[in-house]
Amino acid sequence: MDLGIAGKTAIVCAASKGLGKATAVSLAKNGVNLVINARSKDALEATAAEIRNTTGVTVTAIAADVTTDAGREALLKACANPDILINNAGGPPPGDFRDWGREHWLAAVEANMLTPILLTKAVIDGMIARKFGRVVNITSGAVKAPIDVLGLSNGARSGLTGFIAGLARNPQIAAANVTVNNVLPGAFDTDRLRGVIANQAKKTGKSPEALFAERVKTIPAGRAGRPDEYGELCAFVCS
Repeated sequence: MDLGIAGKTAIVCAASKGLGKATAVSLAKNGVNLVINARSKDALEATAAEIRNTTGVTVTAIAADVTTDAGREALLKACANPDILINNAGGPPPGDFRDWGREHWLAAVEANMLTPILLTKAVIDGMIARKFGRVVNITSGAVKAPIDVLGLSNGARSGLTGFIAGLARNPQIAAANVTVNNVLPGAFDTDRLRGVIANQAKKTGKSPEALFAERVKTIPAGRAGRPDEYGELCAFVCS
């Protein structure tokens, strides 16, 4: 299927692994040139090389922490006018809310709510002027079905979800062929899911394998999703 996005340019955040990488790969397979970002330079450069070699698109890697002003500035300097923006960030750690102080909440809101909003703010007017734009936020199904140990993520991502739902209804944006969406993944077999399960294993005394099997039983499809499936969905949303 031709998604009609070949030759476009996308910023993809947190793209060195997991759902961010899968989304970058799917966009590249559809002919989209990439500016990818993550904090770990080595992992990011390896991902960039892999995508270049397998798809032939142009891939620029910007290692930076986009939760900071300097990180966002570096990313936008490399690509001030993307056609597509994929906002993504690793989720806050799981735990008991009694153990979290103000600093934990501020860090979660900075990474999983404010950073996507600020990046969207930086590029949306250019998209409106060019009469094309796609903003996709990789968030979490937990905003609809909260998970008890993911309180930081539940809270911060729910704030982003509410903001984006309002922004998507802005008539100035919609009339300019600019779409703004959240794509809410459930249980995908990523380092993030494995990490949450490993944390639960330490607290319960059960093995990670047993807990993973228990989690899979709760999924209607009978398995965790594959990152490439999610990436293909995000690419379709950008069509």
